[in-house]
Amino acid sequence: MRIYATVHHEPGRHEVTVRTDDRTTTLDLPAREDGPGSAVNGGELLAAALATCFLNDLHREAVRRGVDIGAVQVVVESEFGDRGEPASDLTYRVHVQSAADAGLVADLVRETDLLAEVHGTLRAGRDVELSSVQISAP
Repeated sequence: MRIYATVHHEPGRHEVTVRTDDRTTTLDLPAREDGPGSAVNGGELLAAALATCFLNDLHREAVRRGVDIGAVQVVVESEFGDRGEPASDLTYRVHVQSAADAGLVADLVRETDLLAEVHGTLRAGRDVELSSVQISAP
């Protein structure tokens, strides 16, 4: 599975698309009202990526285990300091509604925490590489 994210911004236009293999989705992320760029910052998107990854993986693992779960809320918090500093104090909490045994659901949550791919990527400290730069005249 190959995943892409593309942000295209120019005056009056702000587009965000994500793609996994052949499935493309457009995200509704507005441009800033007070200047160029996105109204949503990268730290917020990182938190949303962690929350979304956990949510999707929890549902996947619940189906795999035959555990019926209902509503799920995932809240991610992080701290960003000065310009250029990485995030610190990344934490998240999960609330699951389920009629299943609470211990079984807690085990499901803990196992999903270990399996969640975005979480694992950050925990492994993977490199991020700038692969090319293109400059063109307007």
